[in-house]
Amino acid sequence: MLCYGVSVVYSVLLWRKGFRRDDWVNYGVIALGFILHTIALATRGFSLARCPIHNLHEAIAFIGWTIVAAYLVIGVSARFRFLGAFAAPVIFAIGVLALMPGLDPPTEEQVFDIKWVSLHVAFILLAYGAFGLSAVAGLMYLSVDHDLRINKMRALRSLMPPVQRLEKTVVRMMIAGFGFWTAGLAVVPALARQDPTLDLASDPKTIWTGIVWLGYLAMLIIHWRFTPGGRRFAVSAIAGFAFIMLTFWGVNLLSSVHNP
Repeated sequence: MLCYGVSVVYSVLLWRKGFRRDDWVNYGVIALGFILHTIALATRGFSLARCPIHNLHEAIAFIGWTIVAAYLVIGVSARFRFLGAFAAPVIFAIGVLALMPGLDPPTEEQVFDIKWVSLHVAFILLAYGAFGLSAVAGLMYLSVDHDLRINKMRALRSLMPPVQRLEKTVVRMMIAGFGFWTAGLAVVPALARQDPTLDLASDPKTIWTGIVWLGYLAMLIIHWRFTPGGRRFAVSAIAGFAFIMLTFWGVNLLSSVHNP
């Protein structure tokens, strides 16, 4: 968290300078935070003898980890390295949320086969990470688009990628997230067969998951069929992820299946 906080401060400096130089400092600070983040998750997982994704603290921490991991892969390209300046505040906010008191109670024994549970949760959390990076790319798109309309000289001096490439990144990350989300949902029937007494159809988390799936499906269909402006699609990607992060913890607490 300290590393991610330093990255936020440095990102503000990059914003003020207009992203005019290819700087590895922010990438390196986030990478150091990622290493410590990975060690923390791995240590917790080995101490509990399971994948650390079974309560709100663990799930939110894993979402942040997947966003950072995806950024470090994409950020190897100089043109996309500045995604870190947009991702850092999101990652830091997610980390602060994960550390909120009361989100890390002792986990009770699960009645499900741990293999199916881990597969389901891993796919869903990877989807969160892809949706998060899609939103970050959307923020970057809006920044470049703003400079092109308001401050053309700043846009010309900036090293950030063109809006066309950023729009493709938003779309591809959203498609990846939608694919992971669908794969996670495909595991649900196997889980339901293990405990027929569970009423998954009326569970708040199940309903919420279906709403998120339909929402992102609608965004992709509208983009393909009607080709709305890139700015609108970027805003929809940001709004979709904001909805997830603002409602995830509440719905999870209401769910008798996910929070017994």
